[in-house]
Amino acid sequence: MAEVQVTKVVGETLTIAAAGARYQRHLSRAGRKRSTVAAVESALRVHLVPFFAAQALDTIRHEQVADLVAVLEQRGLGPKSIHNYIGTLSALFNYAKGPQRRWVAANPCEGVELPGIQESGEIRFLDEAEWEAVLRHVQTGDYAAIDRAFYVTAVMAGLRHGELIALRWRDVDWIASRVRVRQNHVLGEFDTPKSRRGSRSVPMADRLAGELDRLHKGLGGPDDDALVFPDPITGEPLDKAANLRRYRKVLKAAALDKTHNLHGLRHTIGTRMAAAGVPMRVLQEWMGHRDISTTQRYADYAPSQHESDLMERAWASDGGQGPVQGPVLSESDSSSDDASDAIAPHAD
Repeated sequence: MAEVQVTKVVGETLTIAAAGARYQRHLSRAGRKRSTVAAVESALRVHLVPFFAAQALDTIRHEQVADLVAVLEQRGLGPKSIHNYIGTLSALFNYAKGPQRRWVAANPCEGVELPGIQESGEIRFLDEAEWEAVLRHVQTGDYAAIDRAFYVTAVMAGLRHGELIALRWRDVDWIASRVRVRQNHVLGEFDTPKSRRGSRSVPMADRLAGELDRLHKGLGGPDDDALVFPDPITGEPLDKAANLRRYRKVLKAAALDKTHNLHGLRHTIGTRMAAAGVPMRVLQEWMGHRDISTTQRYADYAPSQHESDLMERAWASDGGQGPVQGPVLSESDSSSDDASDAIAPHAD
């Protein structure tokens, strides 16, 4: 008989709720972003704790996690959301397996089949005529100057929504002609940016510098610590939901697709810089992407003289009159097999 080694759990017996609370405290002590801790809390409260209830953590099995996936699908959750929730559960079990805890002996999430995520190569952005139309149709009123400068900065500096809200005048480096991204505003609080290095800087085009200069003067020359885009009524950081509502009104007034969101302005600079020949590594730094694979989405918009030369060379022999013709076969060269090939579709 084969000898089987059984690993015994000697740690505490905890439920998902109890272990989850300790895991959240661990993330907070480890300095994880508030948004990350909030996402874990939401996953536990909305889906994980209700599903497993008071069941002991070390009694949860692979089959039950698979059942959870099926339940989430029945609730209409998309593949990406399901991946996120099971990923949170898996991270919790890995934490529980730690040598200082040993609440469980194994991670039941390992090997669970998850729904496939369909990759979408579509990037929604505004072309030059569209974003110029956006600027022409900014709604009049208290928010007009703020919104216009907000949109220009989003397009020409590529900052994320939360980074724009958190931008301060000290981050606008007039001398170096750069916009420095040092903070992000998420869940009502200021935090570090979502980027590889925690902060970055982006070259400031003359048009953007002029727009920000006009805003600075229009606001009465605020000090360096003041927000660049404060709510003109409350003086507090702009509300993201209200920003989107005003943007949708602008899109409607400009006769543009109202399903665009503010993130599309960020995609506008990505596609435009790629088309201008900015190297992907440089664009990655400007955009603040953690992984170069994210930046590579814009590669299709980058010019390639080498590829253009290859295409021109391929068509050069026909003098521009049409496709290169194959050899002309005599009637005797043509066989019945050739005739059947002409009728049957080819695999390519």
